[in-house]
Formats: sequence, structure tokens, C-alpha cells
Amino acid sequence: MKAMILSAGRGARLRPLTDDCPKPLLPVSGRPLIVHQIEALAASGFTNLVINIAYKADMFLSVLGDGSQWGVSIQYSKEPESAYETGGGIYHALDHLGDHFLVVSADIFTSYPYHTLLKPPERIAHLVMVDPLPTGGDFALSDGVLSLHGTNMLTYGNIGVFRKELFDSCQPGVFPLGNLLRAAIAKSQITGEYFEGRWYNVGTVETYDEVNGTYLPI
Repeated sequence: MKAMILSAGRGARLRPLTDDCPKPLLPVSGRPLIVHQIEALAASGFTNLVINIAYKADMFLSVLGDGSQWGVSIQYSKEPESAYETGGGIYHALDHLGDHFLVVSADIFTSYPYHTLLKPPERIAHLVMVDPLPTGGDFALSDGVLSLHGTNMLTYGNIGVFRKELFDSCQPGVFPLGNLLRAAIAKSQITGEYFEGRWYNVGTVETYDEVNGTYLPI
């Protein structure tokens, strides 16, 4: 089973840190943020990785190479520098991914046990949910199934296993993953789980500083 790491974003909220370096390559405890993901995936049995790249794409090739130093094989899915967003990026890489696959974002820092996702989802997708952000949650979770509304609203943790058919109606180009998720969730096609362990979305300078200041090995 392959895993895709979403890495094509510009990281505008982390400027000026990302003016000269893509967000996934920013150092956390002496190693690029994305390397923590690669190491965690490799330790969990995901050794065939697909990484989409756009902003300063050549830096990824220089820093990560073919992945052999971490015991993995990396394929790159290159996008224009403007990038295809999350949904479009996954769709662009589908030929590399197989019938079902894990997708994680390069900019999360987490202790989630990825080995528990080494299996196809029961329905069209399975999402890992975390505590709601101050702005609110994304979806409600009840009896292992996600819904658009409810009392137990949680935030999508940018970790999910997907079946290829989720993208059957899509066309190449720029589109967010969220639109596909909402449509499938409205049809009760996506399961979910709540993860209460360590999880950071490294999207701001403040969070980046917090992760660097509180780092503990995963």
C-alpha cells in the first residue's frame, strides 16, 4: 500500500521562513519537517511513497532524493508552481497510487500510529479526526461514521485512507479535497476515528516555534 505526502503548498502563512525554503523542508529538531513524516511512515510499513511538489520543487529532489537513506522509495508528482490544491494534487498522482492509498500532509507533526491504516477503508474513505480548532470542527463523528452536522464536531487531521473511486467524477485541474469529502460524507460513505494524541498543524510561525520548542521523538 502506498502513501502520498502532500507537499506542494507555498506555506504563505509561514513567511518569511518559506521565502527561500518550502514549508515541508523547514527544520524541526535538526531534520526537515517532511523527514519526520517519512521516518514515521517507514517505521509503520509504508515504504512506497509519492510526494507531490510544486513550489521550489528542485529543493525536494536535492534534499530527499530517492528516499533510500530512510529505507523507502520516493516517486515525485510534479505540479506547476501554482499547484493543484489538495484534491487536484491527489488526482494528478492517481496513476502512482493504486486502488487504495494513505494520504498525509507534510506539514503535520504527530504521533499517530500509521501502521493501523495499512488496510483498505471499509467505505470510500476513512479519516483521522482530531480536536476541533478554535474556529470550529469540520465533521461530526458518530458510531464510526462521519456526518456534516452533529454535536461531536471534530477537525480533519489531514490523515486519511482513500479508495481511488472517490475521484471517479473528477477532471484534471485545481480543486480542494474538501468538496469531495463533503459530498461523500453527505451520503454516509466515509468512516472516521478520533485521535487524541499529539498532533500539530504547522501552519503558522507560532506553531512552528512551538513544535521546535516542545519536540519529543515520535
